[in-house]
Amino acid sequence: MKKAYLVLSDGRAFEGVRIGAEGDGLGELVFTTGMTGYLETLTDPSYAGQIILHTFPLIGNYGVIPEDFEGECRAKGYVVRELCETPSNFRSEYPLDRFLKEHKIPGIAGVDTRALTRILREEGVMNAAICDEIPADLTPLRSYQVQGVVAESSCKTPQSFPAAGEEKYHVALMDYGAKHHIVENLTMRGCRVTELPHDTSAEDVLALHPDGLMLSNGPGDPAENVYEIAQLRKLMGKLPVFGICLGHQLAALALGGETVKLKYGHRGANQPVKDLKTGRCFITSQNHGYAVVSESVKNIGQLRYVNANDFSCEGLDYPDHRCFTVQFHPEASAGPHDTGFLFDRFVSMMGGEDDA
Repeated sequence: MKKAYLVLSDGRAFEGVRIGAEGDGLGELVFTTGMTGYLETLTDPSYAGQIILHTFPLIGNYGVIPEDFEGECRAKGYVVRELCETPSNFRSEYPLDRFLKEHKIPGIAGVDTRALTRILREEGVMNAAICDEIPADLTPLRSYQVQGVVAESSCKTPQSFPAAGEEKYHVALMDYGAKHHIVENLTMRGCRVTELPHDTSAEDVLALHPDGLMLSNGPGDPAENVYEIAQLRKLMGKLPVFGICLGHQLAALALGGETVKLKYGHRGANQPVKDLKTGRCFITSQNHGYAVVSESVKNIGQLRYVNANDFSCEGLDYPDHRCFTVQFHPEASAGPHDTGFLFDRFVSMMGGEDDA
């Protein structure tokens, strides 16, 4: 197998073997702790501009199952300890290495992913490159920034999805890099969904006369999306709003809050979140590198959920604006599904109630 290197922006290099596409991969290196769900991870648009590092050692053992994709693959690279070449699953259509090649994602296997994870946990996320030779000049690597990824990840034209069964409500979904299961969770609850490009104006949203507004997940620095934030500011209070991940962050910014980049973020399907109202703890799926600064919204909204590990903001209620948002993923696929009830709360809000 062909030799490859994973080179960190501080100059450290890890030797492994090439998987996936040929060519160099340059991006922000982040780790995810999920034991399953590698297909959903690879097809989550929120990884745009990033190189994905799996902490679980064996990846690809159940192959590629297109029905499980969440969206378009936007990752810049892929790092695993061991890539399974002979998947075994009745739903599998082909091996993961073929997926990486077809989507032009360079990867590396055979590296010490535990050591890499410890580096990122101690020193924070950093840029990295997957390459055939260690570069003499690290300037391009060190200067790389994840920028413009929401526009890259969003749909280009509006799309409509019918309700499953009787139509109860019409939801406008702002697509900042939306995962397919957000749409599925709405349509299965009787909602017709109109998915809109990220730069849709507030006036065009309201012209659709939706019963509610869904703000999707997405990649990158939330503060970069100045236009999108301005449009949300016009929409707040006009109709029920539910925001997830980047949508949670953009809603806070639209209402005067602040966001901050986390040291290494939360990525995986085992993140504990505490509901401050009920005291209950949920295990959630997450993928984000930024968080809302809780203190910045204390006079705007009510802190509802916190991360049980680092106590960062995981969810906010804005009663005066008929809005609630969460940092985690209640639509999680492959799971866990502990917080799927939040979609029911949104449906209740569109019906004039809030069962929170």
